[in-house]
Amino acid sequence: MHMSRHLVAGLTALTLTATVAIPAEAEQAGSGFPSSAFPLGVSVAPVKNQQNVAPGITLFSVKHGKSTQGWTVSALMPNGHDAGSLVTAQTVAQAVEAAGFIPEILKVVQPAAADAPSVERYMVRTGLWSFGQRAKADKVVKELKEFDVRAKTDYLGDDGTETTGPWDMRVLMVNPKVFRGSFKTSVGKSVAKRETTSSMSKLTGAIAGVNGGFFNIHTAKALQGDPVGVSVVGGRLLSEAVPGRSGLVITQGRKAHITELKTTVTAISSDGTKTEVNGINRAADADELVLYTEEFGGKTAADGGIEVVVDAAQDKVIKVRQAGGIVARGTYLLHGTGLMAVWLQEHAQGTWMKVDNKVIDLRTQQAIPLTPETYIMGGGVGLVRNGRVRITAAADGHASINMMLRRHPRTMVGIDKSGGLILATVDGRNPGVTVGASMVEAAQLMRWLGAKQAINFDGGGSSVMVVGHKAVNRPSDGAERTVGDGLFITP
Repeated sequence: MHMSRHLVAGLTALTLTATVAIPAEAEQAGSGFPSSAFPLGVSVAPVKNQQNVAPGITLFSVKHGKSTQGWTVSALMPNGHDAGSLVTAQTVAQAVEAAGFIPEILKVVQPAAADAPSVERYMVRTGLWSFGQRAKADKVVKELKEFDVRAKTDYLGDDGTETTGPWDMRVLMVNPKVFRGSFKTSVGKSVAKRETTSSMSKLTGAIAGVNGGFFNIHTAKALQGDPVGVSVVGGRLLSEAVPGRSGLVITQGRKAHITELKTTVTAISSDGTKTEVNGINRAADADELVLYTEEFGGKTAADGGIEVVVDAAQDKVIKVRQAGGIVARGTYLLHGTGLMAVWLQEHAQGTWMKVDNKVIDLRTQQAIPLTPETYIMGGGVGLVRNGRVRITAAADGHASINMMLRRHPRTMVGIDKSGGLILATVDGRNPGVTVGASMVEAAQLMRWLGAKQAINFDGGGSSVMVVGHKAVNRPSDGAERTVGDGLFITP
């Protein structure tokens, strides 16, 4: 196909870097909405309205800023990422130029986290259009494709550099002096399957809630509800921790704190032999021992391994069977593959089998009591510690340009100085309506809202806040996404 050469005005060279300005302490006494200016964009008070949801629970709708940015075209690196090394970017820029466009190489700086240094990468872009001219950018993307250059239309408000917004947020504040209910996490009807936050809200009989931590999209579809990280529901450990990652811990039904966690799970056979259990309610890898509880809700894999069926109330071995099947109510399974299948055959033929579960708070090195009023949710990124911005991006598995610098919808949870819970969602991926937040901006927002401790939960299309079992924000997928777990405020 013959194509005419197009010259598109080049972007002025600039460096994309996030300014990490730490806002002043929020001017507020205990629980309550801050009177200080919005910490992002133009420094003025935001437009907000509030609604009393229940005694001690207030919902705030917060809007701030306006759209002043437009579109560009970003050429993708060979690995599909937005940014790469300078050498890779130069090669991509040559391909863009060969297609008849003027490329611009931009240095992108991923901001430093508490546990990760700043990182320099390079993007290749061409063209600059106003907000109403998106179709022109889309046309360039198609024309580049004709020359085997993969590219995408990029909204400049997503970059993580300075922006005027706008932002659209929902904030739930719980005043501990007035609120008489409790906080709970839920995995829904089962661990294995994903479901919407509003569905879990109904199941839990919640007043309000938000989506929870990250879930495993890199497993069989029927198992994708498995949380990536620790999950405790009503004192029952349903998913193992990724050691050292941040989590929200609820004890005595309503006392919340944020800390780093690890789990130790040990199988003890009636002959006195002990061994480590590698995972809970997830697919087993080679030579692994995985515990499946009755909350699993799926079928275990017929992977040639061995399963021991145990009466949960009496720790009595019911039978040893070939792997593959359901977990009957009142039982749990120990599922072994490879060397661990051999271990089960050698040590599980006795009369009983016990599993010892511990969740360790790594700040105190103490085990958290797993009572029926204990709920723990992991898989997040630490944002605020002791009133200061402290982003644990590397430990929590999110030290990347996409997660640290780019703006996305976010779900955040914080605890203020009086022990009150703050739940917040900031909508994003909606150019001209709301830009979302980078990880640094998420921390700044929580600190502004008065959080002394704060954590980031799953964002993007997962971000949702429900009140009365209905979404009160606008999820970026256009409808509620099914997720792994959720955090709820219950009567």
